[in-house]
Parts: sequence; C-alpha cells; structure tokens
Amino acid sequence: VTMNEIAVQSADGLSSQSAKFFDEEIGIIISELEKSGLMDAPPKLYKIGEVIEHSGLSRQTIHNYTTMGLIRENRWTQAGHRLYNSEVFRRLAIINKLKSQYSLSKIKRVFEFMELAENNAT
Repeated sequence: VTMNEIAVQSADGLSSQSAKFFDEEIGIIISELEKSGLMDAPPKLYKIGEVIEHSGLSRQTIHNYTTMGLIRENRWTQAGHRLYNSEVFRRLAIINKLKSQYSLSKIKRVFEFMELAENNAT
C-alpha cells in the first residue's frame, strides 16, 4: 500500500488531486520530522555487561581498552557503572580487525586521526 493509496482511502470523497496533495504534504512533514531528529529514539546506552555479551570480549579487555582510550564511556550511572553508546561496537570491530597487524598504541593513533578528520570535516 502506497502513501497515495492510504491518502485516497482515508480522504473520504476527496478528489484524486486532493489526495495527491495530501500525500505530498504528509511526505514533506515526515521528511522534515526525520531531518529534525524528532522521530529518533533516544540513543541506547549499554552497560559493560551488554558490551561484553555482544562483543565476546572479557570485562578486563573492555576495561583495558577504556583506560587506554581506545573506547570511551559516554556516561556513568549514579552507582558508578560505565555506559557506552553504539559507537563502542564499531570501534571494537575495528580494533579486532587491526590488532593482528598493529599494536594497540598504533590503533589508538588511527582513531585519533579519524576523529581529527571528522572534526575538520564539520
């Protein structure tokens, strides 16, 4: 079912021209909402246990990568638990791929270069 078909079905007696306008107007509104971020779910934050479960890495490895600056926690809970955003999984995948060829300190420099490039692009 297309947006136009929905508009025609719900427009009860509107002409096809009115239904087309309705379809276009709703499309514009939805596009604006998507661009504004108002339709986005709040970002998910992951506890260290969830990062361990999804990555297959040990708690100690996650802790070491955090203290080395390879990954970053985004927040801490009131109880002092680290919370990571979804970027952690991207970084862990990169680390996993590169660590067979490069030292962790070189991988950290790769991330620093990537961040510098991102900051200069914005």
